[in-house]
Amino acid sequence: MDERNFDWDDLRLFLAVARGGGLAAAAIETKKSAPTLGRRMLALERKLGCDLFRRMARGYTLTEQGEDLLARATLLESNLQPILETGASNTTPVVKVSAGTWVTHHLCKNLPSIAKDDPIRLRFIAAEDVLDIAHREAVVGIRNHRPQGLGLAARKVTKVRFAVYATDDAVASWVRVVGNTPSAKWMEAQTRNANVIEVTSPRNALDLALAGSARVVLPTFIGGTFKALREVRPPIHELEHDQWLVTHHEDRFLPEVRKVIDRIYAVLKSADGESQSPPL
Repeated sequence: MDERNFDWDDLRLFLAVARGGGLAAAAIETKKSAPTLGRRMLALERKLGCDLFRRMARGYTLTEQGEDLLARATLLESNLQPILETGASNTTPVVKVSAGTWVTHHLCKNLPSIAKDDPIRLRFIAAEDVLDIAHREAVVGIRNHRPQGLGLAARKVTKVRFAVYATDDAVASWVRVVGNTPSAKWMEAQTRNANVIEVTSPRNALDLALAGSARVVLPTFIGGTFKALREVRPPIHELEHDQWLVTHHEDRFLPEVRKVIDRIYAVLKSADGESQSPPL
């Protein structure tokens, strides 16, 4: 084995499977699924051009080549361990949370319930564009539809509803956020002949509404929290949608990600009387 041509992560997973005697124990240790570990071990065997395991009904046993790799990988691990421990002691996990402006606003207001006292670095990414979780642009995403991509896990949270808000019924002007979101498209269609103020930031739209200058479309979990605003039209049924928590199916087993997912779910669900959905 030429250590220079090896990915340490391959060897780390191999050690877990070899020491655990199979995929089940290794999955608990590595926080990766058994199918993922099985694929990684097959890929490692193809790379080496030999069988490392005898796959038995009750677990894995090592072949002669597997025993040789175990000895070499164990020696490499002992040399790397001081470096790995030093890096781990200086690193706090970063959990990147992607959501739209208003969901991010709501999560920030409830930060104590999400962060608590754990040594976790949260990074909120407020964006109307959907980031690619499969390629780790974000770790946790809050989406308005169930994801279709491979390798993603999702949990339905609640129903998001929208309404028109203003300081009173006499306000005639509208404020519209320029963009491609469903609410922006609805506003564009509904206010073609109305007096409209356009902004590029959702927060500016809220500021204009709070100042009494315009009507604005907001999710009810935002509009209902401001005493100065009132619903001036019935809820907009065509904008109503389900809300989903999404993460990569492997990342959901990481302790820091699991905590953030469960706490965000509780924050988003807190005002909802529906029964809870099963965890990711």
